Amino acid sequence: MFVSNLFLIMQFTLHVMETRTKNKEFVFIVISATFVTLMISSSVTLQVQAQSATMKFNETNFHNPLKIDNKYFPLEPGTTMIYNGTSEDGEPTRDVFVVTNDTKEIFGISTRVVHDDAYVKDEHEETTDDWFAQDDQGNVWYMGEYTTELTKEGSHEGSWEAGVKGATAGIVMEAEPKVGDTYDQEVAKDVAEDKGTILSLNEKVCVPYGCFSNVLKTEDINPLEPDIVENKYYAQDIGYIKGEMVKGGSEVETLTQINGTGKNNTGLLPVNKTTTQLKPG
Repeated sequence: MFVSNLFLIMQFTLHVMETRTKNKEFVFIVISATFVTLMISSSVTLQVQAQSATMKFNETNFHNPLKIDNKYFPLEPGTTMIYNGTSEDGEPTRDVFVVTNDTKEIFGISTRVVHDDAYVKDEHEETTDDWFAQDDQGNVWYMGEYTTELTKEGSHEGSWEAGVKGATAGIVMEAEPKVGDTYDQEVAKDVAEDKGTILSLNEKVCVPYGCFSNVLKTEDINPLEPDIVENKYYAQDIGYIKGEMVKGGSEVETLTQINGTGKNNTGLLPVNKTTTQLKPG
C-alpha cells in the first residue's frame, strides 16, 4: 500500500509540474510537501515494523541460561512469591510461585524450573512446573510448562515444551522493553499461544507487598480465547506483582508476600487470612 501511495503522489507531482511550469513558486511548494509526506510515511512504516518484529530464538545464544537477572523478571533460586486474589466467581485464591534449584534441559539448554501451585478457597486446584532461561542479551525465554489440573482428574491440558510437536520458545520478558513491543510468549499451536504487548514503563502500582513506581505494564491476549484480555504489572528487581482481567472476566491477583526459603509450600497462610508485609530481601 505504501508503494502504491508513493506512485500516486509522484504522478500527481509530475502532472502539476507539467501544467503549472510557469509558476515556479507553486511547483516548489508541491515538491516540498511531497517530500515531507514521503518522509513521514516512511518513518511511520518503519516504526510499526520495528515494534511488531518477533525476536528469533537461537539455542547457541545461551552461555549462562540459569543466571536470570532481568530487572523485570529476576528468578533467584530459593525465592517464594505468594499472590492472593479473587476468582471470577468472587472466591478467594492463592498462587504460590517457587523458584527451585531444579533444572530441565530443553534444546540442549539448561532451564530453571519454577513450581507454581494454585489454590481456590484453600483447595489445591492446579500444580505447574514452568521452565525459563535467559539468553546472552538478557531476554528471558519461556521454554514450556507441565500443568496438572487436580480438579479434572489430573488433566495436563495446556502443557507444552519447546522442541516438541512443533512448539518453540517464547519471550516472557525482553532485555530492553519498549512501549509498543509485541511478542509471542507461548508458541504451541492450538495448545498455548499467549502474546504480550508493552503498554507502559512508568506505571505506579500499589499491592499488599508494597508500592512501586516505573512499573512495566503489559496487555496479554490468547488467540485461543479471543474474548479475554489481561493486564500484568512487573516491578523492577521484584518481577510480577499484579495481574487483572480487563475483558472477559474479573479475576485479579496481587503480590502479598516474598519468602527467601524456596522450600516446601506446606504451612503457608490460608487464602482468607492476611499475611504480613515483608521487605524484599
